[in-house]
Amino acid sequence: MHRFSLVLIFSLLLAACSPVAPGIGPAAQTESQPGLRAIKLGVGFIPNVQFAPFYVGIDKGFFAEEGIDLSLDYGFENDYLKLVGTDALQFMIGSSDQLVLGQAQGLPVKYVMNWYTQYPVTIFAKAEAGIVEPADLAGKRVGVPGPFGATYIALRALLDIAGLSEGDIQMESIGFTQAAAVSQGLVDAAADYAVNGPVVLAAEGIETTQIALDKYLRIPANGLVTNDKTLVDEPELVRAMVRATLKAIAYTLQNPDEAFESALKFVPEAGGENIAANRAVFDASLAYWTPQPGQTPGATDPADWQAAAELLARIGLVDRVVESDALFSNDYLP
Repeated sequence: MHRFSLVLIFSLLLAACSPVAPGIGPAAQTESQPGLRAIKLGVGFIPNVQFAPFYVGIDKGFFAEEGIDLSLDYGFENDYLKLVGTDALQFMIGSSDQLVLGQAQGLPVKYVMNWYTQYPVTIFAKAEAGIVEPADLAGKRVGVPGPFGATYIALRALLDIAGLSEGDIQMESIGFTQAAAVSQGLVDAAADYAVNGPVVLAAEGIETTQIALDKYLRIPANGLVTNDKTLVDEPELVRAMVRATLKAIAYTLQNPDEAFESALKFVPEAGGENIAANRAVFDASLAYWTPQPGQTPGATDPADWQAAAELLARIGLVDRVVESDALFSNDYLP
């Protein structure tokens, strides 16, 4: 089994440092299949096995069964929030913190289906650095892709939990090169998805410690987001997107080997000598897509939305506590 090549993954991740405009992303389609409605879904990052449920949904025809010709567009979550809020795009994947920011800016965006049942961002460091809890970040160099998105919010939340501010650390914008930056000692720690940086370093035999936000605070993680216009004008389209996505997630969880093979059709660079490490990323992701005990698939808890609204006001990213009921709806679930 080949060891995972950090060099290759870093070159792929660097490609994500520049936002990709809707319609020109690597998997964007210009024409819909006959008889189907073309829908472009804005997602963060770059083509990656972490989007396996959507690849499965396309490959197995779950979206087509709902009359949807789905394509994915890759870029930055905060850019897609503005596009969805202005109806330049109808759907995106976003987390609760982005919904709070959007509502505070007057963007009519709403979260209609949960995908990640745990907040996926962690702060990770080499084990020898001794960074094991939020307070240990004081005075440290901490890398983030930039001052935006879920990684930045999670870092700010963990600093708040420790009674620290951004001024108590040396924050560095490093793009999507977290694993390389930690491995090479360019930063002491970095904010990343738990299934990215830590998994990459584990494949290289580098032990890490992790500080997961979910251990200290529960706020809704990644899910399907749309806008008020779509909800009013095309509620059945929203329900169709929700049904197909939930079906694709369930199929992925029930058939992981087959789902991984579907993902490789859309992300061929994840195969070959990189297949073992990408399978590790995929396998680590499954737990984050699995409904929690007692959770209705796709549903979120109003208390978690209130926690998100209060967090962003407390750390000063919005000037008021946004009305949490306006941020989400469980009404479009099957």
